[in-house]
Amino acid sequence: MKAITYDEYGGPEVLRLTEIEEPHAGPGQVRIRVAAAAVNPIDHKIRRGWLPAFGPAAFPAIPGIEAAGVVDEVGEGVTGVAVGDDVLGWTESGAYAPYAVLRRFAAKPAGLDWETAAALPVASETADSVLNLLGLAPGETLLLHGAAGAVGSLAVQLAVARGVTVIGTASPGNHDHLRALGAVPVTYGEGLADRVRAVAPQGVDAVFDAAGAGDLPVSVELRGTTDRVVTIADPQAGELGVTFHEGGTHPADTLAEHARLTAQGHLRIRVAESRPLADAAQIHARSEAGHVPGKLILVP
Repeated sequence: MKAITYDEYGGPEVLRLTEIEEPHAGPGQVRIRVAAAAVNPIDHKIRRGWLPAFGPAAFPAIPGIEAAGVVDEVGEGVTGVAVGDDVLGWTESGAYAPYAVLRRFAAKPAGLDWETAAALPVASETADSVLNLLGLAPGETLLLHGAAGAVGSLAVQLAVARGVTVIGTASPGNHDHLRALGAVPVTYGEGLADRVRAVAPQGVDAVFDAAGAGDLPVSVELRGTTDRVVTIADPQAGELGVTFHEGGTHPADTLAEHARLTAQGHLRIRVAESRPLADAAQIHARSEAGHVPGKLILVP
């Protein structure tokens, strides 16, 4: 099969469309014909060799950790799914390919398009697990950095549904989007602390940094402590005594519920751009540059 691979660590230029053997479903796995694969910031960090614990066991490697598609092989011991079923989930063989192997997955509702389905697993899991880690209760106030991104936008909606007031940092061009999701938008950058205090004079109960843009010091200042301050993107976390969340494993039934809510229009996730698989290097360059208003999608 023709897939995107890389055989050394480096920049986007190491990604190439090459011929590689098809993966097959082993015990506990299904194989899908990929309809859409999503690009995440962790993809370029792994590709550059910055996350050796998550790096490939061997080269050549296929990037990508989430996809949606049609089941075409069912491995031994797998129940509740059949060849021909539409699913979305986390890949174990790489997502930037015509076929991918999944162990954790959920059924794709009929009303959910492929690109949106592929955009959900990682953002859904990350947003939900961080909100659970923060232990937010109704009536509390959450400061959320990177609120207009894929993870941030889902976190806004899930937090608001819990009865939490969300103050979301974003560029002015994304403020209307955040208001529509139920957040109170503020512009990031110099003077952020004063802007947050103006809309939350009572203070903030928790901070979720989904941006990694250097806002942890001001976050600790606003919170008054490192307690209940969590980042998924800032490597300075350890130096500041802040929790760095590397991701959890939330049940497939939670993903199924989020997929159902998205299909019904109760949850929204933005797809910023969808491109052919062969354009993976350009899409990685855009992802690595940051400030992408939604998910980037590759279509085989």
